[in-house]
Amino acid sequence: MSAPKHQIRAVYTASTVTVYQAYAPEIGLPAAQDGHFPAAWQRDRMTWIKPSFLWMMHRCGWASKEGQETVLAIEITREGFEWALEHACLAHYEHGLHPDRAAWKRQLKRAPARVQWDPERDLHLQPLPHRSLQLGLTGEAAQLYAQDWIVSISDITGLAHSIHAHVRDGALEAAQRLLPAERPYPASDSLLAHLRD
Repeated sequence: MSAPKHQIRAVYTASTVTVYQAYAPEIGLPAAQDGHFPAAWQRDRMTWIKPSFLWMMHRCGWASKEGQETVLAIEITREGFEWALEHACLAHYEHGLHPDRAAWKRQLKRAPARVQWDPERDLHLQPLPHRSLQLGLTGEAAQLYAQDWIVSISDITGLAHSIHAHVRDGALEAAQRLLPAERPYPASDSLLAHLRD
């Protein structure tokens, strides 16, 4: 059975959800060491968090792209994650969901978070039919993320390299066993109703 198009899949506990980001070592290494982002991290920029490990690997090229050599697994509060979803706007105009393009633009400008649904990826980083959530945080949401929502930050670059090595060797079962155990996140219909494209 195929996964629903708009389903968040993530590693989560009763109180936290894990998201992924990739940074240059000068940001990623101190963040993992100290459990919070260093002063060099720019709070006034849009920051994108991703609950899908393989989508993060697609984005950062298995931690090989310049400025994305350090992959972080960031555990944040479910309360914060759901606040961001509640206050988010779709990153693109969707006929039938938004009254018109101008209304969507106004909403997007005001929203502290935005959502994109991009094709999920397989171990070869090829697109799958179902979608993966990307959650962009700016303004108030980015501040709350950095100051209040983060529970822990782990450097998982080594894991990314290990899985990639198995994939390159054709050992897909071994690679699969190392993947984070993502499962459908219990998001209510009302939480995602304004974010379906």
